[in-house]
Amino acid sequence: MGPFKKVMIVEDDPLLSVVEQKMVERLGYDVIGKAASGEETLEKIQELNPEILLIDIQLAGQLDGIQTVKMMREKFMDIPVIFLSGDRSPSVLKNAKSTNYVDFLLKPVTVQELSVPLNKASELANVAQSAA
Repeated sequence: MGPFKKVMIVEDDPLLSVVEQKMVERLGYDVIGKAASGEETLEKIQELNPEILLIDIQLAGQLDGIQTVKMMREKFMDIPVIFLSGDRSPSVLKNAKSTNYVDFLLKPVTVQELSVPLNKASELANVAQSAA
């Protein structure tokens, strides 16, 4: 598989979603789908089969980003996850730790800030694929 990794963006703010997509694409990744809620993410993830998940902590719907990733992990998937959040409180960080994420970035993020975690997630996705 080529260098283009398939990224799914989970963000409930439509403007931020567009900005994040532009940054991800500028770094050479394909955005294959988006969701605004945890519930929508869990539905779409099976059909889209993303290799990297870029997910906000605060989402529309009943599930937050951390709960969504925990449910995803329980079900089937060990997709590399990068959390984005405006909240870096100790309780949020502690809760996120249990999900085995690649990175936790504080919003707003820059292309430079996103570059290293995306590369790391991409390497993890490659390792997972070659092991499969």
